[in-house]
Amino acid sequence: MLVFMDFEASSLGKRSYPIEVAWVFEDGSAEAHLIRPAPDWEDWDPAAEAIHHIPRATLLADGEPHDQVAQRMVEVLTGHDLLASAPSWDGKWLSTLLRAAGLPRHSLRLRDTEAAWREAARAILAPHLPPALLEATIEDLLVHADMQDRAPPAHRALADAQEEHDRWRAVRAAAAAHVAGERR
Repeated sequence: MLVFMDFEASSLGKRSYPIEVAWVFEDGSAEAHLIRPAPDWEDWDPAAEAIHHIPRATLLADGEPHDQVAQRMVEVLTGHDLLASAPSWDGKWLSTLLRAAGLPRHSLRLRDTEAAWREAARAILAPHLPPALLEATIEDLLVHADMQDRAPPAHRALADAQEEHDRWRAVRAAAAAHVAGERR
């Protein structure tokens, strides 16, 4: 099953670490977790906090232990197709979280959400369009879906993962509508 994921982090620096993670399965079920920093996670950028609005003190007081979050992720997400809109950044934070919990850093792997959008459109359109029109039609659908009342990122993990899920659904709906229009 597809799973749309997002992390928020302490900064965009080399020693940054995840502070929040959320995921939304393609069926709409979701989880979100604030992450209590591991003892050696000290990097903190006030500019990042100004964007995500999660104070470090909140993580220390209310966050779940990093190793428990990592274990939960491995239990729930293993075997699923994990997607992120910024897989290099989100992959870095996923790896940081897994390593800090003593788990293999490649226990879970991410790929680009846009690939899932393209695959969804292609699966619906390919049986109905000649190959010469397929890729251009997919590009048009992705542009159209991107322009549909898309809010700026909330910079909260659950809201941003939900946005990626919603866009996947919008691409699928646009592809189905295109096919229905082609049949008329």
